[in-house]
Amino acid sequence: MTRRRWIAERWDEATAAITGAQAEHFARVLRGQPGMHADVVAGGRVYHAEVAASSNAEVRFNLLTEIEAEPSLPITLVLSIFKYDRMEWALEKAVELGVSEIVPVIARRTERHLAQSAEKRAERWRRIAHEASQQSRRSDTPMVHAPVALLERIRAVPRGTRLVLAEQERTTTLRAALEAAQSAGGNEMPTIELAIGPEGGWAPEEEALFDANGWTAVSLGPRILRAETAAIAALSVTASMLE
Repeated sequence: MTRRRWIAERWDEATAAITGAQAEHFARVLRGQPGMHADVVAGGRVYHAEVAASSNAEVRFNLLTEIEAEPSLPITLVLSIFKYDRMEWALEKAVELGVSEIVPVIARRTERHLAQSAEKRAERWRRIAHEASQQSRRSDTPMVHAPVALLERIRAVPRGTRLVLAEQERTTTLRAALEAAQSAGGNEMPTIELAIGPEGGWAPEEEALFDANGWTAVSLGPRILRAETAAIAALSVTASMLE
């Protein structure tokens, strides 16, 4: 049977602990008791662990042996803010697909009420990422940044290959751009930053800004996709080529 995996809030070389909602779920819902075994993520490493003490407030583990775990993929998802239920689904699936960072951005066509409440939603998005990391048995939780204006992210210092899905692009496919990045990187896995637009797509002035700041416009093909569908399709292609 597959052991449950928990992401520790505190740890040292020999012990780890979960608190808050995680601890309450473990102790009250799962009726966890000392002596039970689990997998615990501590500091980006995964351990086979034994429960040392359990309460609704805190569960402490003794870390027994380290387990080999796959690292996250070097993919940063720049995701324009769109309707929250769909965006939360996209965030969850992005975590399952292995992204290392998620950057919510406010684009020209982001609905005003969504942009105004984005800052308040950031903590919920981080909680969704945390829970998705547990469910998909990741060895880490991707960083979910505070929402920023799109212009700020476009002009940020590049850390790898920067790609933007563009509805008007017809020549360069996402796969071709990834193959070029892999070829340029040789034996090193390329770092990818992938931008997905809001419902309605990027405004013309945003496409011009991407181009002026060194982003490569890419296409997933002729079909018109919802924002959340485009995000998951693009991440699936990217992950399959990097792994």
